[in-house]
Amino acid sequence: MDARKLNRSVLIYEPSVDGHHVGWLRFITEDLLGAGFALTLALDTRPAAMKRIEGQMADLLPQVKIIPAIADKSDEAKITSPAQVAACLKKSGAALAFLANFNDLASTSLRRAAFGLMPSERLRGRLGGIYFRPLFLNASALSPNQAMKKLGFRRLVKNGWLNPLLMIDPLLCGLAQKEYPGAPIHLLADPYPENFHADRAASRKQFNLPEGKFVFLFYGGGYKRKGLHLAVEAMLKMSAPGKAFLLCAGLQPKNEQMSRDLETLRSQGRAEIVNRYVSAEEEKQLFAACDAVLLPYIRHLDGSGVLSRAAGAGKPAIASDEYLIGHVVRQFGMGVLFESGNVPELQRAIMQAAAAAPTELAKWQAGAQAYAKTCSRGAFRSALVAAVESALAAQK
Repeated sequence: MDARKLNRSVLIYEPSVDGHHVGWLRFITEDLLGAGFALTLALDTRPAAMKRIEGQMADLLPQVKIIPAIADKSDEAKITSPAQVAACLKKSGAALAFLANFNDLASTSLRRAAFGLMPSERLRGRLGGIYFRPLFLNASALSPNQAMKKLGFRRLVKNGWLNPLLMIDPLLCGLAQKEYPGAPIHLLADPYPENFHADRAASRKQFNLPEGKFVFLFYGGGYKRKGLHLAVEAMLKMSAPGKAFLLCAGLQPKNEQMSRDLETLRSQGRAEIVNRYVSAEEEKQLFAACDAVLLPYIRHLDGSGVLSRAAGAGKPAIASDEYLIGHVVRQFGMGVLFESGNVPELQRAIMQAAAAAPTELAKWQAGAQAYAKTCSRGAFRSALVAAVESALAAQK
C-alpha cells in the first residue's frame, strides 16, 4: 500500500548545504526511506547547491520528491520563517515537517512565540526536527534574548506545536525532558557513517603521508572557531617536533596567513594539505590514515561529528576541554584534553600523544571504541524512526 495513504509522508526541510548539513540530510533521508516513509525534500535547488547534494546523495534523490526551499537569491531571507516551512508543508502534502536543523527556525520562532505570535495553525503538532543548541536550557544567567527564547520554547512545547524534537546533547536533552515531562523530546545519537573503515597503509599512501610519523588529522573548514590556527601555531613553535605530523583536510576559507603557515609546515615535511571538499570514501581514508584527531575548538558548545567519526575509526582525540566535547573525551577516556585557546597546552598535548607508549594509545583507542557504540548509525536510526513514528501516530 502507498505510504502516503498510511499517513507516513514526511517533509524534510533543509535549505543549507554548508558544513555538516548535507551529511545529516543523507542520514535522515536514508533512514526514513528505509523505514518506509514517503519523503519530500525542501532544498536549495540552485545548481551550485544541488551539485553538493548530488555529490553525497545521488543514489537517494530518485526515491524522493524535491521542492524548492530556495529557488533564487530572493528566497534566502525566507528560510528561517515558519511561514516558509508551512508553505513547503502545504505544497508537499506531507503529514509532518521535519527540520534537519531546527536551529534554522528556532531563533525567529521562539522569540515570536514569547510575544504570543505562534506559527501557522497548519504546523501545530506537525513541526519537529533536530535542535542542536538549545543553550537557554542550562544557562546560569539568561540574557534578554535567551529569556525570550526560553519563554517561547515553553509556550510552543506546552501548547503542542513541536513533535518530535530531537537533541544530540544528552545534558541538554535530560534537562528538557525533566522540565517538560511527557513532551515529545528525544535524545538522538551524533552519528558517524556506517562501514567507517579503510585500509590504513593504503590510505596513508593515498595522501602521501610519510612513514614513521604520528599523524594528527584536522578535518573540516579552518574557521577561527574550529581552532586550526591554534594547531598550526602549536606545530610551528615546536622546537623538537619529533614524530608529530599534521594532515589538514577539507576546503579551507581564504586566509593568506593561514595558507602561508600551512605551506611552511608542508615545505618542512611536517604537514600534508588537502584543500578541497572530500568524498565520503576519502573521508573514511583520512580517518584511517591518521593516528589521532585534533579538535582545538574555541567556545564550542555543541556536539561534533568529527569527534563521532574519530570514535567510529577508533582514533584518540586531542580536544579543547569545553562543554560536551570535553565531557565526552573525559568520560570515555578517549584522548587528551587541553585548556581551550591555550597554544602551549595544545603543543604539550600533541607532543604527549605523539610520544605515547603503545599501552597508553591502546587505552585511548578503547575509549574511542566505547564512545562509538553510543553514536553508531544504528543508534541514530532507532531514535529517529521511533520519534517520527510516534509523532505521526499522535496525529490520528
